[in-house]
Amino acid sequence: MRCNDAARLLLPAAVSGALLADVAPAWLCLAHDQLSLPAQRAVPDEGPLRGVIGWRRFEAHPIVLKDGSVAWWLVDDTDHQLVREALRMERERTAFLAKASNVLLSSLNLERCMDVTARMAAESLADAALAIAPARGPRLPVVTCLRGGAPALSTVTANPEDVPGLGEALRGYPPVPSRWIDPTTAPEWMVPEGFGPAGSIVVTPLPGHGVPAGALILLRRAKSAAFSAEEEVFARLFAARAGAAMSAARLYAEQTAISGILMRELLPPALHQISGVDFAGGYRPSADHERIGGDFYDVHPAAVEGEASLVSLGDVCGKGLEAAVLTGKIRNTLHALLPLADDHQRMLSLLNTALLSSHHTRFATLVLASAMRRGNMVDLRLTSGGHPSPLIVREDGTVEEAATHGTLIGAIPNVFSSTTAASLGPGESCVLYTDGITEARGGPMGDDLFGEDRLKRVLSGCAGMPAEGIVEHVQMTAAEWLGNSPHDDMAVVVISAPRTHHLSAVNGHTRGRFTA
Repeated sequence: MRCNDAARLLLPAAVSGALLADVAPAWLCLAHDQLSLPAQRAVPDEGPLRGVIGWRRFEAHPIVLKDGSVAWWLVDDTDHQLVREALRMERERTAFLAKASNVLLSSLNLERCMDVTARMAAESLADAALAIAPARGPRLPVVTCLRGGAPALSTVTANPEDVPGLGEALRGYPPVPSRWIDPTTAPEWMVPEGFGPAGSIVVTPLPGHGVPAGALILLRRAKSAAFSAEEEVFARLFAARAGAAMSAARLYAEQTAISGILMRELLPPALHQISGVDFAGGYRPSADHERIGGDFYDVHPAAVEGEASLVSLGDVCGKGLEAAVLTGKIRNTLHALLPLADDHQRMLSLLNTALLSSHHTRFATLVLASAMRRGNMVDLRLTSGGHPSPLIVREDGTVEEAATHGTLIGAIPNVFSSTTAASLGPGESCVLYTDGITEARGGPMGDDLFGEDRLKRVLSGCAGMPAEGIVEHVQMTAAEWLGNSPHDDMAVVVISAPRTHHLSAVNGHTRGRFTA
């Protein structure tokens, strides 16, 4: 063989006359032998041959000379190969981080986010991974996952300060380099069963939105390569995405719990018989996905048995959560004014003052009803504050409109209202409703108002029905009229005098009594 000075530096054993097989690496010798065959005289076109000499990578380019011999030109490709490998690795890591973001942010469930964090970290970053949420007292919620296994949730009673870097990570401090952590000091709860001895450990924080979301622990077996500085940096990039998802999930859970508590306070109550008077109510918000809105009702039992119970039904301008917040204020104010329940006008005036002095710019309409059982009758006092007048359904199907009217609440400094009295016989009812029912648009043409006249005809057919039946019938009829059309909040409350049976006098010495 013959070689130039550069080749002698690369292949120190190369001297004139030496065999290529004694000097060159096997991959180059094999290619030379194949190219030297008569059938392989043409230079292959599948691209340059690549191989390793020492610790460097080379491209080998053959040239067939006129005398039939083959000359090889070697080009050092080490730096280019390192760049290509780094680019490939960067693309894989970018794709992994993008996938992690999509998967993690697809759920607002904290346990699922912890499962995904541990599983993805175990599959791509380590032999095992632990996702740890902030401590609940002395207990640590931990999700552990082995590569190829399923995540497992457990609660560990341990002191994070006993694990180097874990206490700091849970407080959101920068991570401790893995070379500072002695894997032999890892507590038993941190190493999964069947994992074997740990060879290297990474502990990194899971940063959240303003507060730490937890910590991520990565484990590699003793037989695996230790974590490099570059891998630790990449683990922190992954942890940042996982922490953001876990923090969002925890925030969502907290907000859902708070919303649930507030929702229970804002929802209309379930009504029943109080002091011998039947009450029933129904509510439908303007949007099917909402549970609260601007309509409300309450029944406040009398503080003393035998006195009147107070019923309030109202409609706040607007709909949705903002309107519901004002309904809560109105309901709380009315509850505080219960000592004045005998004076409807005074209650409405004080409520008007309270609304005008608040930051709300919305107004409301309201109707108050005092109901008291007297023998087999129910006596009513009805007062409207800018609200549709109550309708009284007599036993023969006649529907009467209560003669009460007034100004709406929360719009002008001075309000006025009139109170009317009425009595219900057994089986008769008084219906309070919001204009979401009468202003519902639908019907055969799709844009006709339900209207007061139609409501009165519907109620006329409800004569003698119990309170619950009237509520259900009104709601069902309004829903059929609407179809799929949009609508306002709708609320209805029915006050009924129960049908009674007379018990005869005992031995003729008493007047007897009525039972519901």
